[in-house]
Amino acid sequence: MKLSQVCRIQLCYGLSVLMVIGFILQILGIYFPNSIPHIPPPLLLVTEDPLPSHRTCQPKHDLMFLKTHKTAGSTIVNLLNRYGEHNGLFFALPNGYQFNYPSSFQSHDVKGYNALSGQHYDIMCHHMRFNYSEVQKVMPPDTFYFTILRDPAYVAESSFSYYRTSSLAFTKAPSLKAFISHPTLYYKPGESSNQYARNTVWFDLGYDSDAPFTETYAKSGIRAVENIFKLVLLAEYFDESMILLKEELCWDLNDVVTFKLNSRETSKTLDNEDIEKLREWNKLDWNLYSYFNRTFWDKVEGFGRARMDYEVKKLKEKRQELAKLCLEGSGPVMAEKIKEKVLKPYQPKNEKILGWAVRKDLPHEVRTYCIRMVTPEHRYKDFLDTHQFSMEVSNGSIRASTHARIIGAKKQMRQNS
Repeated sequence: MKLSQVCRIQLCYGLSVLMVIGFILQILGIYFPNSIPHIPPPLLLVTEDPLPSHRTCQPKHDLMFLKTHKTAGSTIVNLLNRYGEHNGLFFALPNGYQFNYPSSFQSHDVKGYNALSGQHYDIMCHHMRFNYSEVQKVMPPDTFYFTILRDPAYVAESSFSYYRTSSLAFTKAPSLKAFISHPTLYYKPGESSNQYARNTVWFDLGYDSDAPFTETYAKSGIRAVENIFKLVLLAEYFDESMILLKEELCWDLNDVVTFKLNSRETSKTLDNEDIEKLREWNKLDWNLYSYFNRTFWDKVEGFGRARMDYEVKKLKEKRQELAKLCLEGSGPVMAEKIKEKVLKPYQPKNEKILGWAVRKDLPHEVRTYCIRMVTPEHRYKDFLDTHQFSMEVSNGSIRASTHARIIGAKKQMRQNS
C-alpha cells in the first residue's frame, strides 16, 4: 500500500475518533453545535471569570443529604441522583420511598444492607428522621453531610396544604387561618402525622418537636447540627445555595443546574401577622433557621459577593439554556398534560403538583439527559432501584445485584487509586 494511502486511512480514522470524542463531550457538557437538527444553539455564556479560582481539590463522592420536608429537597435529590448515576456511585436506598419515616432511622432500613459485610454507600438522600449513629454505620467516615432549611412559616403553609388529609391537626382545622389563630385547639402531641404540624425540621433532625423552647435546649441542638452538617442550605436562596454546594463538593456548574421539582400549582399568601404567629408556633424551627441564615451569609461573604453574583448569573443562564433545549413550553405544567408516565409527578390528595414536559424532537442521548433532569423523585428512585438491585431472594436473604457489585468494585478501585 502506498504511503499516501496509509496516511489518508490514518487521517480518516483520526478524524472519526475526534468526532466521536467531541460528540461525547458535548453531551456530557450539554453544549451542542448548530449543525444538529431541531436543537437551538446554546446561549452564549461569559467564560472569563472576573475573580478566577484555581481549585486543586478533588470532587467529593461520599454524600449524605438530610432531605427535610417542604424545603425544596426534591430538587436537590434529583441533582444527586443524576450525579451519582453519571459517576457510577452506589446509593443507600430505602425499601419504599423513605427510610421508615417517621420512625428514627436504623441502618437496616437501607435496602440490602448487611451489617456483617461492613459495606458502605456513596450517596444517601431520601427522607428519614435523622439518627447520626445509625447513619454512620452505612456511610463512610469521610462523608460530607449537608441539609436545607426554609422559613418555618412557609414550611407550615406548604405542609398544611400537602398533608391536610394525613395530619390530624390539619384535618381538624377548618382552614389554615383557623389553625394559625389557635393551633392548640387542633394540635395534640403524638397524634397521627402531627410531626408535619409543628417544628417539622427539628423533628426531621431527630429532636423532640414538642419540647418546650428554652435557649439552652435550642442552642444544644444547633451546636449538634453544626458539628455534623458542614453545609446548611436555604431554600429561599436556592441558587446561592447551589454555588456554595458546588464549591464545597468541588463540582462543576453543570452538576448543580436544576429545574424546580415537586412544586404546587398554588399557594396561599401569608400576611405579616400570620408569619409571626407561625414562627412563634414553630419556635424551635425558627430559632434554627435564624441561626443558619446568619452562618449562610457568612459563607457567602467568605466566598465573595461579587464572585457569588457572577456564579449565580452563570447558573441562571445555564438553566435558561437547558430549558430552551429540553422543555416543551416555558414552565412547569399540570400532571394531566404530561403524556409520558415516567415524568408524571406524584399527586397527593387535594393538591396539584406540577411537572415538566420534555421535547420529543431531540437526539436520544440528549433527550435522556433532559428526562433525567425532570424525572420526579419516586420515578427516579424506582429507576435506581431497578438498576442497582435485582431482588435475588436466596435462602431468605436479599443480595445485591451484579450491577451493584460492579459499582462497589468501581468504588474500591477509586479508593485505591
